[in-house]
Amino acid sequence: MKKKIFLGGLLGLLTAGGIIIAADHIDAPAVTGPGSTSPGNDITDVYAFQSPADNSKMVFVINTQGLLSPSASATASFPSNVMYELNIDNTGDNVEDLVIQCLVQNGKMRVYGPVAPGTAGLTSTVKTNGPVSEVAVTPYGAATINTATHTNGTRIFAGPRDDPFFFDLARFKMIIAGTATGFNNPGSDTFAGTNVMSIVVEVPKTMLGTAATINVWAETNSK
Repeated sequence: MKKKIFLGGLLGLLTAGGIIIAADHIDAPAVTGPGSTSPGNDITDVYAFQSPADNSKMVFVINTQGLLSPSASATASFPSNVMYELNIDNTGDNVEDLVIQCLVQNGKMRVYGPVAPGTAGLTSTVKTNGPVSEVAVTPYGAATINTATHTNGTRIFAGPRDDPFFFDLARFKMIIAGTATGFNNPGSDTFAGTNVMSIVVEVPKTMLGTAATINVWAETNSK
């Protein structure tokens, strides 16, 4: 399932700062329709933002498998037949110039890139010629969070996290039905108490090219 960041069109992200988000919880046809695949393919949110701790780095987040209860989180995992790919356009043509590819191998989340893709578009090939990092997946409820840092400055995490996306679904449905004209302040967080399986990759901006603005989207590919 490909997940692009849209808000009236594909938006760019200034590498000097800012954040762009989009949400989609278990409603993709590939996950819910006939012959649906594993929920592990379902991207809920994509985040891209400048590191608040170091403005020379960018942070990319792919959240998957939305609406996990605590009990479901305890047994959730990243499927070994799914590759999670971040696509980065640094020339403004909405075609990926760099990819960050994440997949489970030998029980760990292995991250390739940023590296130029073999081919752009819907078909992806694992690019093993670029930087490679890996980290043990942090289990639910673990006292210690597993992170790993590559010698090039890339830092990664993979595991269950509280769903950070706030959305008042009940009020949204009322607005759509015409029985309400706007959201309450404060609203009711529909996703409170649920988790996602999260992949976080922090990379130095120097690895993303020299453009002041980048376009970012994510996709999952099954083999």
